[in-house]
Amino acid sequence: MSKRTDILKATLDLIHEEGLQSVTFSKIFKKANVGSGTVFNYFSSKEELVNEVYREARIHMGEALLKGYDGSLGLYERFKRLQLNRLEFGMQSPKEYLFIDSYSYSPYISPELRHMEDYSLEVFSSLIAEGQKQGLIRPIDLRLCHQIINGVISSILKGYFVEKYPLDEQQIQQTLEASWKAISL
Repeated sequence: MSKRTDILKATLDLIHEEGLQSVTFSKIFKKANVGSGTVFNYFSSKEELVNEVYREARIHMGEALLKGYDGSLGLYERFKRLQLNRLEFGMQSPKEYLFIDSYSYSPYISPELRHMEDYSLEVFSSLIAEGQKQGLIRPIDLRLCHQIINGVISSILKGYFVEKYPLDEQQIQQTLEASWKAISL
């Protein structure tokens, strides 16, 4: 791993362990095992560093959401794939998922990053719009629709992270179905 990557990983780990407000450069230097000059070669401020952690986590999540996505499948099957990918991303990358979930609306994250577009969001928006045109999805604002289905997954993952349930195959399928029912007619 590069020193830059070590710094980003250490920052994400510390945010996960202690919360953003408790993270200091001193703790980052120690956890990443780098000198202060090394960190400042890459990032001029804590805000810049945290925003880069956020940007990279969002890119990683966007890529994960499209894994195995087949645009030729039916609407419901495509929806389930995207939601399953969201759930699996959270299960496989809990620190990144929780960081995104916790700080997407934080003033610490720059407005440009908070509203950054990626192809997975375009795919979700297109899918929702298509479902609305077909009369399968409620005629709700696209952004609200996206928030509703993200909220279902987020809530389930938070219970999973505290070992409230194991998220076995049956529970995963029930979660996907509940997510669909939250926006479908």
